[in-house]
Amino acid sequence: MNEIVPIDHFNLWSFDLNLLVAFDALMKERSVTKAAVRLKIQQPAMSHNLGTLRTLLQDELFVRVGQVMQPTHRALRFAEAVEQILSRTQQAIVTPSTFEPGEAEQIFRIGFSSELEVLLVPRLAAMLNETAPGIRVLARAVDPEMVHKLLDDNVIDLGVGCYDDGNNRHRRSLLFEQSLMCCYNPKLLDLPETLDRDSYVGLKHALVSQKDAIEGCIDDALKRINVRLDVSVAAPEFLTVLTAVLEAPLIATLPTRIVKRYAGLFGLAVADVPLDLTVSPISMVWSTASDNDPASRWMRSQVTQLISAYS
Repeated sequence: MNEIVPIDHFNLWSFDLNLLVAFDALMKERSVTKAAVRLKIQQPAMSHNLGTLRTLLQDELFVRVGQVMQPTHRALRFAEAVEQILSRTQQAIVTPSTFEPGEAEQIFRIGFSSELEVLLVPRLAAMLNETAPGIRVLARAVDPEMVHKLLDDNVIDLGVGCYDDGNNRHRRSLLFEQSLMCCYNPKLLDLPETLDRDSYVGLKHALVSQKDAIEGCIDDALKRINVRLDVSVAAPEFLTVLTAVLEAPLIATLPTRIVKRYAGLFGLAVADVPLDLTVSPISMVWSTASDNDPASRWMRSQVTQLISAYS
């Protein structure tokens, strides 16, 4: 195996790599005129290229024998390396990157808002098991204030949640508009099927919070309508909130998709929120560095398709 020599960028910078193309054409044609035709340049330009190569490599490289230019020993040794360099360069430039999910071995690191993780990851796991068994997903909860930094630092590959645009280093795709519903334990709270504003505000609440504000993810929405809730419990995971509501006379306000999926499993009753609460939509965000990466594009398409099942 040939030893890999460290690249001397300064020396290569002073060497026009187009000269390698000219050299290869000369090797193929054994004629300055024919090599010029092959490269679609004028003969004087090709003669200049040959002169430059002779100076740089300190060898005649080609010696005229009759009507043909015969390569020297130095040229023959040089030719093999040049052909490999040009072939690999052409392959890298011309051949598009491909991604075969059924054959790939890769870990995708995805940051989520807590409710999106539990909605998406199970379906993502089932899909991967069937179509891409070599692909694995490392999921983690990511605060909206941190998601873009984690993308910049290459800690995560993708973010799915209540995330904004970031800056010109990031891309964002809207997945769906988000709404809210309430749920509670009917054995502990005797509430009418339709809640009114005063009854709702007067209850003790359990909310999801991934920040310091006890009103959590709906803090901004509550401030916009000048409402303050009596929050007894705030936790970063919605499952904790559902369990608290199951065991205490509290009412939880959670994303509609979570309530519809899990309230029945916990034996909870549901109700509409009697307030005009506008919350951020759910988006997918990623770094521009992975924008055209085939693997990343494939995963983004899978997330979009799977999340649409809850629209």
